Amino acid sequence: MSSLTELPAPAGKSPNQRRPTGIDRVLALIERAGNALPNPIVLFTALFVLLAAISTALALAGVSVTVPGTSDTKPITGLFTGEGVRWLTENLVTNFATFPPIAAVLLMIMAVGVAEKAGLLETVMRATLARAPRALLPYLVALIACQAHMISDVAAIVLPPLAAVVFKSAGRHPVAGLIGGFACVGAGYAAGFTIGSLDALYIGITQQAAAVLPGARGLDLNLLVNYFFTASSSLVLGLLGGFLISRVLEPRLGTYEPCADEPEHQDLATTAVQRRGLLLTGLVLALYLGAVLSLWLPEGAPLRGDGGALVPSPLLTGIVPVLFGAFLLAGITYGFTVKALAGSEGVATAMSDSVKNMSGYIVLMFVAAQVIALFNWSNVGVLLAVKAAAGLDSIGLTGFGALVAFVLLVSCLNLFVVSGSALWSLVGPVFVPAFMLLGMSPALSQAAFRIGDSATGIITPMNPYVFLLLALLRRYEPDARLGTLVARLSIFTVPFLVVWLGILGIFYGFDLPLGPGAHIGLK
Repeated sequence: MSSLTELPAPAGKSPNQRRPTGIDRVLALIERAGNALPNPIVLFTALFVLLAAISTALALAGVSVTVPGTSDTKPITGLFTGEGVRWLTENLVTNFATFPPIAAVLLMIMAVGVAEKAGLLETVMRATLARAPRALLPYLVALIACQAHMISDVAAIVLPPLAAVVFKSAGRHPVAGLIGGFACVGAGYAAGFTIGSLDALYIGITQQAAAVLPGARGLDLNLLVNYFFTASSSLVLGLLGGFLISRVLEPRLGTYEPCADEPEHQDLATTAVQRRGLLLTGLVLALYLGAVLSLWLPEGAPLRGDGGALVPSPLLTGIVPVLFGAFLLAGITYGFTVKALAGSEGVATAMSDSVKNMSGYIVLMFVAAQVIALFNWSNVGVLLAVKAAAGLDSIGLTGFGALVAFVLLVSCLNLFVVSGSALWSLVGPVFVPAFMLLGMSPALSQAAFRIGDSATGIITPMNPYVFLLLALLRRYEPDARLGTLVARLSIFTVPFLVVWLGILGIFYGFDLPLGPGAHIGLK
C-alpha cells in the first residue's frame, strides 16, 4: 500500500507533493496502525493461543465464576491440561462443522451468486435508477445503497460507478453520485429491508455468544431478530444519505467540468429482453411468496409454531432455506430468459464460482469457531461477561448509555478490523452475554453492533474498496488524492452514526420489538 504522500497518480501525471494536511497525518497514522495488525486468520490464531494460556493459568489458580441471579458456579477449565487436550481432540472438527455462520452464509452466497452471474442485480439497479427524476436521484441512490448487504461486497463495486453515470446523464455532478453511492453502501451497510448473507453471519455468531449463559435457553434467535430495526433504519438513512449527497457533498464539488479521460456516456436503458426477464422473475417470485405464505398463515399450516403460533415458528427459524430458494429461483428465471446462464451447467458454475471467492472466509471461520468454542468450554467467556457487566454497572453505564459506549468502541475497532465477521467474533462473545446480564437481549446487542460496524468503515485505509473508489474518482478528477476522498466520505460518518443511534434509542425508549419475537429485554 502506498503512503498517503506518495500515492501514484494516473499515467502521464505527476504526484501532487503538497504539504500533508492534518487529515493526511491522521490517515497516515491509521494506515500505519492498521498495517501493524496481522491477517485476521493470524490474529485469531494468536487469540486462541492467548486464550488457551489464560484459561490454563486461571484453572490452575482455581478460579470460578458465578452467574448473577443463579446459584450456578462454573469453574474455569484450561486447554493446556489433560482435560483440555481431550476436549480439543474430540471437538476440533465438530467446533467447525457446527459453527452456525458457515452453512447459512455459504448457502446464501451460492444463491446470490446465481442472481449476480445472471445479471439480475445490476439490471434491477439500472431499471430503478435510469428514469429517476433529477431531484429525487440522490435519495433513490442512497436508499438502494442502504440495501447493499443483500448482494455483499459486490455493491461497493457496482453501485458507485453506476450512480456516477446516472448523475451525469441527469445533469448532476457525477462525483457526487460516485462518492455518495459508495458512502451510503458502506455507512448503511448493515441496514436494509432486504435479507442477505450478512444477517446469517451475524445471527450465527450471536447464537454462539449467547449460549454461554443459562438465560439463552428459550430465546428465539433467528435471522429476522433485527428486521424491524434494519428496515426502518434503511428508510431513514436513505433520506439522510440523499440529503447529504444533494445538500452537503454536491455543492462543495463546484462546477463540473468533463476531463479528457472521462468515461464515455453509458446507456442505462434496459433492453426488451431484460425487461421481459424482470417481469417473469417478478411473477415467479410472487408465486413462490404465495406458496410460502400458504404454508405459514392458514390455521394448522405446517410452518406454524407450537400451538399454531406465527412467531416463533419454523418459517422464521428456517428463513435461510426460504431465502435461498427465492434468490435461486430469481437468478435462474432471469438468467434463462436473457440467456446469461447456459442451462444447468451455468447455474452450477455460478454457484461454484461464488463459493470459491469465500475460501478466505472459510479459513477465518475455522479459526474463529475454535476461539468461540474455547471461550464457551473454558468458561472464560462467562467470566469476562460477568466482569464487563460489573464494570459497566460500576461506572453507571447500565442502560442505553452502555449501548452508546459499545457502538463507539466498535466504531473505533472498525477502523482497523474491517471484516464484520472477524470483529463480531471478537467482541460478540464478551458483550452479548455481558448485556444479557444487564437485562438486554442478544438481538439488541447485535443491533448496536450493526451501527458501529458500518459507519466508520468508509473512512479507513484498511478498507480495500476505498482505493478502488479512488481509482474510479481519478477518472473524473485525475489529481484526486486519498486525503480529499476521505474528507468527502467523512461527511457521512458522523451523521449516520448519530441518526442511527437515535433510531436505536427510539426502539429502546419505547420498548419496540427489533424483529419478529425479538424484544429489547430478556422476555
